[in-house]
Amino acid sequence: MYSSGLVRLYSFQAITEQFMQQKLDLGCACRWGGTTGTVGEAPFGIPCNIKITDAPSPLFEVSSLENAFQIGGHPWHYIITPNKKKQKGVFHICALKDNSLAKNGIQEMECCSLESDWIYFHPDASGRIIHVGPNQVKVLKLNEVENNSAQHQISEDFVILANRENKNENLPTVTASGRVVKKKFNLLDDDPEQETFKIVDYEDELDLLSVVAVTQIDAEGKAHLDFHCNEYGTLLKSIPLVESWDVTYNHEVYFDRDLVLHIEQKPSRVFSCYVYQMVCDPGEEKETTNRS
Repeated sequence: MYSSGLVRLYSFQAITEQFMQQKLDLGCACRWGGTTGTVGEAPFGIPCNIKITDAPSPLFEVSSLENAFQIGGHPWHYIITPNKKKQKGVFHICALKDNSLAKNGIQEMECCSLESDWIYFHPDASGRIIHVGPNQVKVLKLNEVENNSAQHQISEDFVILANRENKNENLPTVTASGRVVKKKFNLLDDDPEQETFKIVDYEDELDLLSVVAVTQIDAEGKAHLDFHCNEYGTLLKSIPLVESWDVTYNHEVYFDRDLVLHIEQKPSRVFSCYVYQMVCDPGEEKETTNRS
């Protein structure tokens, strides 16, 4: 990565073949720099046996804002933001083989918020793409264009929407003469008083998408963790978090099978960890069995 925004990819295999000074085997005796020892054992350790003396040929290069670059999908595609500040929040999805832009490959979430939206390839190896904004989570799929197998297109698989109402607030203002003037304004898409998505994660063993949504109520924020079907986006369960959620603190939420961890970093490097364990409700299990 370069400060100009340029991103270059190189073949590690080609670098090892071209610049390896001496092949080493762990656990075997080796003479290096006038010293003899066993590779991987103290104090000899592992010598730095690759010395790049010339610029290798890049496999691929592209320019992207803030060096943002991701590879994924089937077949291989990459996601970048055009290298101009005014393009921040605009994502281009292109084919790796020829740099061609996918059909509907320009993704821009039209939102007005303090925190920008983010996009990444789905970690479930399905080749899909997750695009997260303050009030919606889009799961996009990559498939062939009809009658043109050489080109691919981006389409929505499903969308998860925040539970909120889009409305303009009318606030009266009284002038010096006593006249009442009503003003209209639009709230930010990530306004604390509206339900806003903060964290989206994937649990591979249960094949679930977990979404943390936060709403500021009076002086404190309340959060809930929602589990969605990874295939269709259907809401399966919602778990309210007991502790308050201060939007000015750093938060991390981890979900692994039946455990949920919420780590909160407060000022002066004070950390709090909240642990939830999910247990099966016999009544709920019986009800589910009867439905089946």
